[in-house]
Amino acid sequence: MSDRRIARGLDYLIRDQEADGSWFGRWGVNYLYGTSGALSALAVIAPERYQVQIERGVAWLVSCQNADGGWGETCRSYNDPSLKGQGPSTASQTAWALLGLLDAGCVDTAPQQALKTGIQYLLNSQNPDGTWNEAEFTGTGFPGHFYLRYHLYRQYFPMMALGRYRQNGG
Repeated sequence: MSDRRIARGLDYLIRDQEADGSWFGRWGVNYLYGTSGALSALAVIAPERYQVQIERGVAWLVSCQNADGGWGETCRSYNDPSLKGQGPSTASQTAWALLGLLDAGCVDTAPQQALKTGIQYLLNSQNPDGTWNEAEFTGTGFPGHFYLRYHLYRQYFPMMALGRYRQNGG
């Protein structure tokens, strides 16, 4: 991919960051998914250049963490942005938040407590056979119209987050 295309993509991400530090999501519900992906992209491509935007995104994710240590967001956040980052904790949405925090380098920084309690949420909610249950819709077909329950979202995203956490020294 050309440097010009990467620069255009990064410009888009910076323009699209919300005032509270979050990003809108499209394939997963919603701001948790979008923020995680944007943080990962910025942190992989140009972390020093976009440190302020990364810190704002991290702060927003941490502010949305539920009391049980997980993260969740209702599909209604597509129609009502005041609900962004709010909802019952799910394995997939917790994993998205954790992946964004991990990619942003939070293993050894101030948000590490949020990271640790999120990891603990995944471990505590895992079934004895190694799977996770998830009743909520966390996939997006058409925002505001129909949502999906991808049955593997609740399995592979948590495994990715746990694996990346371990790989990063957690």
